[in-house]
Amino acid sequence: MAKQQYWLMKSEPSECSIDDLAAAKKQTVPWFGVRNYQARNYMRDQMQVGDGVLFYHSSCPEPGIVGLATVSSTAYPDETQFDKKSHYYDEKSTREEPRWMLVDVTLDRKTRLLSLPELREAPELADMIILKKGNRLSITPVTAAEWKAVLKRLG
Repeated sequence: MAKQQYWLMKSEPSECSIDDLAAAKKQTVPWFGVRNYQARNYMRDQMQVGDGVLFYHSSCPEPGIVGLATVSSTAYPDETQFDKKSHYYDEKSTREEPRWMLVDVTLDRKTRLLSLPELREAPELADMIILKKGNRLSITPVTAAEWKAVLKRLG
């Protein structure tokens, strides 16, 4: 069995908030709409069922970690790429050769907001990808040490 991995997954609260995840059937949502190849590759090639997820609210007044979740499916095609009415439609993607994949994510628990400034203050999180200048990826790997440090800060 592969070693458990950890991820930080960003979502705009207007798209899918931690409360939306908590209210979803089986507290599980498909992580749709990712249109960055590196983030897609993480889901397609590296994420495994059981991996830990830091659920992060982005593009909002107070960005930060707002919950813990688990990857609950292997990667499969993101249906929004085939829907002409969807903001995420991709005319070059086909069902035979889909470009965009997703995984399902299941809520473990909502947490207090661990804000971006609070993350920046933690010396043990200094190398976290989310804190790097210019990082725009919606999905980034988190080391086991970073995961433990975040859990400790969340209490």
